[in-house]
Amino acid sequence: MTEDVRIERIAAGGDGVGRLADGRVAFVPRTAAGDLARVEVIRPEKRFVRGRATEIVEPGPGRTEPRCRHYQRDQCGGCQLQHLTAPAQVEARRAILADALGRIGKVAIDVPPVQLGEAEWGYRSKISLTVGRSGAIGYHRVGEPGSIFPLVRCEIAVDGVNALWSRVASARRLLPRHTARVVLRVDRTGGEHLVVETGPGPLWTNANALFEAIRAVTPLTIWWQPGEGAVRAVAGSKSAYPATAFEQVNLSMGDQIRRYAIGQLGPVQGRRVWDLYAGIGETSSLLALAGAAVVESVEWDRGTVEEAERRQTQWGRQIERVTGSVEKVILLLGKPDLVITNPPRTGMDVSVVEALRIRGPERIVYISCDPATLARDIGRFADPSRGGAVFTLVGVQGYDLFPQTAHLETVAVLERA
Repeated sequence: MTEDVRIERIAAGGDGVGRLADGRVAFVPRTAAGDLARVEVIRPEKRFVRGRATEIVEPGPGRTEPRCRHYQRDQCGGCQLQHLTAPAQVEARRAILADALGRIGKVAIDVPPVQLGEAEWGYRSKISLTVGRSGAIGYHRVGEPGSIFPLVRCEIAVDGVNALWSRVASARRLLPRHTARVVLRVDRTGGEHLVVETGPGPLWTNANALFEAIRAVTPLTIWWQPGEGAVRAVAGSKSAYPATAFEQVNLSMGDQIRRYAIGQLGPVQGRRVWDLYAGIGETSSLLALAGAAVVESVEWDRGTVEEAERRQTQWGRQIERVTGSVEKVILLLGKPDLVITNPPRTGMDVSVVEALRIRGPERIVYISCDPATLARDIGRFADPSRGGAVFTLVGVQGYDLFPQTAHLETVAVLERA
């Protein structure tokens, strides 16, 4: 079944949204608001369909030619919005946030323009590539998570990551046969990291051969993560940097967001502040520098906490680091005056929201990479039928951390009512 569909907007995830003649909503990847697209229905449901644009009959005003060779030729699923101009992308991401807050969070608030980053391309300091059944190493095709195409170059990755990938690709015969995924990362000092993740199989014993084949002037560490086991350095420099620790892939924008979030707490001098999902502790250190009396810094990964302690400066004397999941340790922490929380894409477990309502800090600054789970949690904070304090959303700001994609980083500010 094929039908011409006028695309009205961009949905969370990046698909264009229109309606079929029978009234069903159509989700169509690689379309732009205003497009008249000839859509082939590939997955019909009762109330909506998933479709594929076979032709753009009339292009919308925000459409442009993608820059990346893989975007159209290989239908790369790593980016979703390269076919949109930069202004159209930014407005689409702002609208996705506004829709989530209103529809899921039941919050009426003006969502301001998204804060732009320094670069639309070449900003990612880390990429993760999958090994397909055919042996190709790259990203999955859009809508086909089981289909992997061979990556040549990722246009949103920094040059250092692309240079490392070029060398790894030329020496891929030295990777373990049971390699499932490779992660390439360049840290803040310029150091290169290759993480090789394998499935069930024999011990990897020739990491040094791979190291010798791909080494360059830049310090390089090769890490191995077998199955569900712990990651370990197996060749190269004796870096203490935990290559699997969470850190924003857009480093400069991550720093900007961190400073803004701390500013939204208000005065922290002499206060007890929680830093939940603290990662390698950059926010905790800045809070201590700003004069917080106590910073309780919670992070589940022990290696990441060890890296935070290694980086700790004289300003870290006030930091009390807690290793464990936030859900398990939150009720053991001292009563906070202020809270910064930066959970994963899944948002905060309902038990964490309930604990924060019980402890009742004056203000919570919530950093989120997913508008839907952010809106869900904001709704939970504002629900008067739940126990504990009620929190009201008083401010929200989106940041363009991931250009060319449908993803958005958001800072939300909640105050105790």
